[in-house]
Amino acid sequence: MTKPTNPLSFKRFFVSTSSGGVILIICVIISLIIANSGAGPGFETLLATEIGGNPAGLQLRYPVLLWVNDGLMAIFFLFVGLEIKREMVEGELSSFKKASLPILAALGGILPPALIYLAFNAGTETADGWAIPMATDIAFALAIISMVGKRVPSSLKIFLSALAIVDDLIAILVIALFYSADIHYSYLLYALGIFAFLLLLNKLKVKSLAAYLIPGLFIWYFIHHSGVHATIAGVLTALAIPTTKDATESPLEKLEHILINPVSFVIMPIFALANTNITFELPMLNGLVSTLGLGIIAGLVIGKTVGITLFSWIAVRFKIGQMPRHATWMHIIGVGMLGGIGFTMSIFIALLSFAGNASVLSEAKFSILTASVISGVMGYIWLHRAKSITSESESAPL
Repeated sequence: MTKPTNPLSFKRFFVSTSSGGVILIICVIISLIIANSGAGPGFETLLATEIGGNPAGLQLRYPVLLWVNDGLMAIFFLFVGLEIKREMVEGELSSFKKASLPILAALGGILPPALIYLAFNAGTETADGWAIPMATDIAFALAIISMVGKRVPSSLKIFLSALAIVDDLIAILVIALFYSADIHYSYLLYALGIFAFLLLLNKLKVKSLAAYLIPGLFIWYFIHHSGVHATIAGVLTALAIPTTKDATESPLEKLEHILINPVSFVIMPIFALANTNITFELPMLNGLVSTLGLGIIAGLVIGKTVGITLFSWIAVRFKIGQMPRHATWMHIIGVGMLGGIGFTMSIFIALLSFAGNASVLSEAKFSILTASVISGVMGYIWLHRAKSITSESESAPL
């Protein structure tokens, strides 16, 4: 007996995030208002306040903002990783052709944007920011596509989830190789050793969630202290949690059910409040027409759309990948547009690129925000109209 091809937990997730997406946008607006009001300095102080302790000699005292971006978002990545694994086992990513498409699309969303940025900034003081437009903000991209609702097939949402995860993993690797001054490989080895232990538990058919989640906390700790972005711990833990192809609820699905509403209504809104905290300054406007701003905006808005669509077309044309079920090329173009929502990871790379230049960093942040808003609005409008568009032109070649 096999499970339904459209699992309840996946449908519930996007029902939740359809409502949660509205809350997310409200939180973005609230955060921007706070940042540009008299409450801005106090909010900055709150985000910089260190909380936690040092139990058993472990360093667990960090600023609130780090707990949000490295802690809560690790739970978000855990949840999305669960979705991806289940689809790899029994659904839309269960064959090589289905799984290869989002991987190749992610490469398309990385190479052209970086090249476009370098075309504007090569040989300048801002050339080090070449990786800024490579990133896709998975939380915001999924929130926007969930707001489109039933106008897009669920397979497209899975495709975007997989694409964004691969994109973020590559971005994390780029940060580790090109933007991290001090990687502690011993901590990485500890994390990989625990991950191997979790895979062994899976092999031994251990079904207790605690047996995976408690070691997963240590994976998070060691990866964080290695100098690599800690959210990857959520993906690794998710990959180890067992699932099945039959109708019995597996540990993976049980955890999905537990996390659906907290992810949609707590984690993502808090993430938006903390990370949209951008103070507008007049020099930022000049940055939009500088080589820095043009490179970021063109890379995210144009490079992502063209790259994701082109690489997807190449994969399908040469039979390397397979289109998501019930999706059309108009849908793929819309996903490419949503890929231009760089936001948090792009801002993080900008911080690493221009840490010693406050004015350049402000321009980069505003350009990232502008490009992300443009990409999000374009993607939403495009996908909202995709049903009527594709009804007239589904059979037309790209």
